[in-house]
Amino acid sequence: MSIDTALATLSAQIGAEVGVSNWILVDQPMIDQFAETTHDDQWIHVDPVRAADTPFGGTIAHGFLTLSLASRFAYDCFPLLPGQTMGINYGFNRLRFLNPVKSGNQLRGRFTLTDVTKRNDTELLCTMALTIEIDGASTPALVAEWLGLAVFVSKD
Repeated sequence: MSIDTALATLSAQIGAEVGVSNWILVDQPMIDQFAETTHDDQWIHVDPVRAADTPFGGTIAHGFLTLSLASRFAYDCFPLLPGQTMGINYGFNRLRFLNPVKSGNQLRGRFTLTDVTKRNDTELLCTMALTIEIDGASTPALVAEWLGLAVFVSKD
């Protein structure tokens, strides 16, 4: 598939939900590993006894742990298009953490394509509305406008 065919295909999907990921369990070992990796060992994340006395009733995941799962959710939803060599995280225009993720919650990502533009002969810039849902909660963990580059084989 050429980049122009991919552009036409994706353009037809603007405004549509284009992916819903699998659920992922965020448990205390995951939270602890993230705390160790990032050196963010604030007690609300890693001390279940102390955190039990908070309004959350236990530990909560780091906001950045929740955000970091977006890559996994995208991997679940978006295989490479024919002719595409890779996808690259290009950043965020907007990001809000709306609801804390408690240890033991399950999360999934929902993606809606909001824009796609051709940057050059090998790159499409895709803008996605991302919602990370908490199983059983009416308010999502986060909402974001996420930018990704779809990189295609050079015509040379």
